[in-house]
Amino acid sequence: MHLQALPSRQDNYIWTLSDDAGNAIIVDPGESAPVLDAARSGLKPVAILLTHHHHDHIDGTAALLAQWPGLPVHGPEDARIPFALDPLGDGDRLELLGTSVHVLSVPGHTLSHIAFHLTRDGDGWLFCGDTLFSLGCGRLFEGTPDQMHASLMRLAALPDDTAVCCGHEYTLSNAAFARAVEPDNAALRDRTEEAKAMRQSGQPSVPSTLAEERRCNPFLRCGTAGVKAAVEAWSGTAPRSDIETLAALRRWKDGFVA
Repeated sequence: MHLQALPSRQDNYIWTLSDDAGNAIIVDPGESAPVLDAARSGLKPVAILLTHHHHDHIDGTAALLAQWPGLPVHGPEDARIPFALDPLGDGDRLELLGTSVHVLSVPGHTLSHIAFHLTRDGDGWLFCGDTLFSLGCGRLFEGTPDQMHASLMRLAALPDDTAVCCGHEYTLSNAAFARAVEPDNAALRDRTEEAKAMRQSGQPSVPSTLAEERRCNPFLRCGTAGVKAAVEAWSGTAPRSDIETLAALRRWKDGFVA
């Protein structure tokens, strides 16, 4: 299978996963033009997966359905998604292009947010929208810290080599914050330099892997002494739990200026 990140809007990615013939799963088409351009080069959409209702993840869907009538659309059950789809919830499973698709409910960024874990022949891809980012996590627009923590822990429990296919190119800005939290994290330093080189060469900094995220992403490291100590130093209060650590990290990140 061939993974591609199609740049969209200011910093979004539309993900495609295709077979050798170009038949492709399209994830979170926030606009149609990048997909239509790829189709002119041989991409053949067979299904659309949506992680959540935000416009920068769904707005291209209607135009793609106009181009390919009957194209299946799978996503969360949410009245804010303004077109018909196959509603999916936690634990649902599909098979697309010979690839197993497992649906996980991951509330936090939005209440109806879902993620898709795809596996085939020992390979794995996680399409996590705006829940988990490279070196970060999504803002808590609707959910609570305990929901986001539980969602992140579910994703972190997937296999080490799972490709983390997130919805935005945020790695370098997230890295600046992560290094403020853990300045002595050598793995984070290496990941930051790698991401800088990738961006300087015009390449996406994603996907990362879950193993990398567990080593480097402070939002997956709320149980570590260093992250807890950094939160206490920033807030003046020692967190009493991993959830309190995540809540404080998110508040810190929301106002962080590199």
